[in-house]
Amino acid sequence: MVTQSALTKRRVKNYTHLPDPPRIPDMMEQAPAIMAFLNMLSAWFRHRGDVFVGSGGYIWKTPYDGHGPHPDGSFADGIEDVEWLLSSNGYVISEVGKPPDLVFEVGSRSTGRRDYTEKREIYADYGAGEYWRFDHSGGRYHDAPLAGDRLVDGVYERIEIVSEPDGSHWGYSDALGLEFWWVRDESSSQFEGELRFRDPVSGVFLRTHDEASDAADRAEEAEARAEFAEERAAYAEARMLEMEAEMRRLRGDK
Repeated sequence: MVTQSALTKRRVKNYTHLPDPPRIPDMMEQAPAIMAFLNMLSAWFRHRGDVFVGSGGYIWKTPYDGHGPHPDGSFADGIEDVEWLLSSNGYVISEVGKPPDLVFEVGSRSTGRRDYTEKREIYADYGAGEYWRFDHSGGRYHDAPLAGDRLVDGVYERIEIVSEPDGSHWGYSDALGLEFWWVRDESSSQFEGELRFRDPVSGVFLRTHDEASDAADRAEEAEARAEFAEERAAYAEARMLEMEAEMRRLRGDK
């Protein structure tokens, strides 16, 4: 746990604290994908002290903007003071020294169309290196289940999205070094998808929060079983030594 005093000692920049963006009426519909973005990427980059993974805060060009987009997720690496940036409730480009490397939007009834029209121009103007859109509904809110853009000379160019025979869709993010995936949500009665990330080197999907918790529980259970087995073995050995000593005593052995 990082204490406030520790943060103060390590503080590099005094980032402006930004106000809370307005809540949208269907925010809960977006929550699973937003939490997946935060949890999986935070866990994947946990050994990097210069990686920022945030959600929901404004992105302003300067502390005096007073307006700007507030993506569902954002990512940046090479950040000097991640803890203080997280505590600032947003991202001021002039203070950080660079735009986010990636911004992320989740489809919803109230904001979906704006995500794939107006916001493409807005994020390009702000210099966000990549812009990814995820529509859990499969394309009812966005123009596609999964879409991505990469900034080239100030203009977004489409990132290739591969559609698999099983209905999954994926594309590669240079910013993350990972693949974005739209995968069928087997727990849903409708044709809806869940957000996943895959490491292209190992071909392994990053663990979701639930999968990581289950793995931790299994590891803890295995550790408890191993400790119990060691205790049983130690008890059995001690008991055997006691019995051997008793037998020697009964035989009159010295």
